[in-house]
Amino acid sequence: MKLGIVGLPNVGKSTLFNALTNAGALSANYPFATIEPNVGVVAVPDARLDRLAEMYNPAKYTPAIIEFVDIAGLVRGAHEGEGLGNKFLSHIREVDAVVHVVRCFENGDIIHVDGNVDPARDVETINMELIYSDIELLQRKADRTRKAMKGDKTLQAELDATEKLIAALDEGKTARAAGLDADELEYFADTPLLTLKPTIYVANVSEDQLVAEDKGAGYNALARIAADEGAELIAVCAGVEADLAEMDEEDRQMFLDELGITQSGLDKLIVASYRLLGLISFLTAGPEEVRAWTIRKGTKAPQAAGKIHSDFERGFIRAETVAFEDLDREGSIAATKEKGLYRSEGKEYVVADGDVMLFRFNV
Repeated sequence: MKLGIVGLPNVGKSTLFNALTNAGALSANYPFATIEPNVGVVAVPDARLDRLAEMYNPAKYTPAIIEFVDIAGLVRGAHEGEGLGNKFLSHIREVDAVVHVVRCFENGDIIHVDGNVDPARDVETINMELIYSDIELLQRKADRTRKAMKGDKTLQAELDATEKLIAALDEGKTARAAGLDADELEYFADTPLLTLKPTIYVANVSEDQLVAEDKGAGYNALARIAADEGAELIAVCAGVEADLAEMDEEDRQMFLDELGITQSGLDKLIVASYRLLGLISFLTAGPEEVRAWTIRKGTKAPQAAGKIHSDFERGFIRAETVAFEDLDREGSIAATKEKGLYRSEGKEYVVADGDVMLFRFNV
């Protein structure tokens, strides 16, 4: 799964990306330092997998992963090609979800493209560029549907939904906030609408703001926007995260303790991104490997088995499974079997997050 990191120039996107991935993307104090998107693969933190590694001492440790894409900063007029905007917008269309970085800190040494820090204005600038781009896409879709309707009147409902969405976008609403029902949303399943993509807002704050209970008026305005959209908001200090990325585990923990926080902002972002996409992990464990496998919530056992190998799905017999919490508490598979916690499940079993699984199949 790909998540695109977007925002205005100089809000900390590339600094955040570098801290996430240690990929060394160019981070500079001028607009368009990033032209082509940088891509980095990030492990999903999972204490359950760490515990299984303690239990099994495996030869290989394989966490779940998310791909992050650092997309160049958008500016006002991007939908008309301003600042290479059309190219950058096309990069956003290719991701599954959006991480929208918004600057909430003051620093006179770091240029803001609009001259001053105003998170609500900055969000509106980005959202309007995405909205304008979506309107153009939907107007072409509406034109095609009208032409096709000359021979197929059943397309009226699709045209109505398209026109309803265009009207909402014209009012400055995102597609996420347009009030479409499930049937209406189906008409846009194959239309890569930018403002329909699941979104997390990341408030890039100063170190002082990070630990403060009241993070300031700008942050509070951003929190209201996120709440209105039903989006998640995470406060991150990109500078702190950059420092943490260069530390070993012991120094990292000491630094977090000094700040009085239990989890880095990037760990929160990775876990929230996983959740945003409706993903869960099931686990496999043994002396050869402990591994987290990524599936969509609601996946049944045969399809989960197919994530490991297509033969597992084709020849599926049953899944042997135990909840991680039960295995952790009892200390071994043998002990969970004695307590009746180790189960045999069939083809209709819906895999739960944290299930530790073994699949039986015919070749």
